[in-house]
Amino acid sequence: MSEFRHLAVPIALPARDVASFAGNPVNLPSWAAGLAGGVRSEGGRWIAASPMGDVEVRFVGDVAAGILDHEVTLPTGETVLNQFRILDDGGRSLAIFHLRREPGVTDEAFESDAAAVQQDLETLRRVLEQKA
Repeated sequence: MSEFRHLAVPIALPARDVASFAGNPVNLPSWAAGLAGGVRSEGGRWIAASPMGDVEVRFVGDVAAGILDHEVTLPTGETVLNQFRILDDGGRSLAIFHLRREPGVTDEAFESDAAAVQQDLETLRRVLEQKA
């Protein structure tokens, strides 16, 4: 069994509002630092500029239901599934990201990934709560 960590942040908005914003590829650069270079639609696919080059982002869950799972296809052609949920908490929500440690990832790299995801979740909260 692989190592994983659940990273979470509460957000003072209804889950449907959080899921609608976070599950829209156009909004990714405003809260996901690794995709801050921009996102564009190309032939029905969402391409994002990342530090490692262009990646394709494809939401594969039921975004309206708060299932923001998304596949990221890296420049190498490898596809990684990121599991991301927005849970309803009585008019508020909880954003939870399931970070899985891939084979060969060092302790330092895993900790760095976890810190980056947590920062993205905090940015998502800040962006949404400032808009409210």
